Amino acid sequence: MKIYTKTGDAGQTSLFAGGRVSKDSIRVTAYGDTDELNAVLGIVLTTTPEEFERTVLESVQRDLFAIGARLASPAAPENATADRMALPAERIGELEQAIDRCDADLPPLESFILPGGTPKAAALHHARTVCRRAERSVVTLHATAEVPAEILTYLNRLSDLLFMLARLANHRAGVVDNTW
Repeated sequence: MKIYTKTGDAGQTSLFAGGRVSKDSIRVTAYGDTDELNAVLGIVLTTTPEEFERTVLESVQRDLFAIGARLASPAAPENATADRMALPAERIGELEQAIDRCDADLPPLESFILPGGTPKAAALHHARTVCRRAERSVVTLHATAEVPAEILTYLNRLSDLLFMLARLANHRAGVVDNTW
């Protein structure tokens, strides 16, 4: 199978569960922003994360694939693919547990901080901002199409986790966050 199909040359793309839309549709933007977030997390994973970070982020990458597939499908398919596109409710709880684990190791946050510090923290802050953009795109899609509520909640919680992981990366490296 060739990687190029030429079917998108006129500005249309196929959706995961069938149908075609313009490449500038909000649906394509929403799953494209989610895909970009996944790629940024791939960059984060090159910064030699600790086992906890690696486990959490690799799980998040799998979740983002499921979210992207669901966003690329106006209606959830009723076949074996539907299971791969599901985002189990417990995943949000697992993100919250990871946030709490980070928080337990950090000094209290008393002011806004500027993104940066170590390369790992900077990459996590970048991922956080891409996550917020993906969240905004999904909210825009949700205004005109059905989007499972757990996707919105997941992305909101994920940006919080990425912020906490960035703070933790600096803290563990002995780098003080630069306050605003």
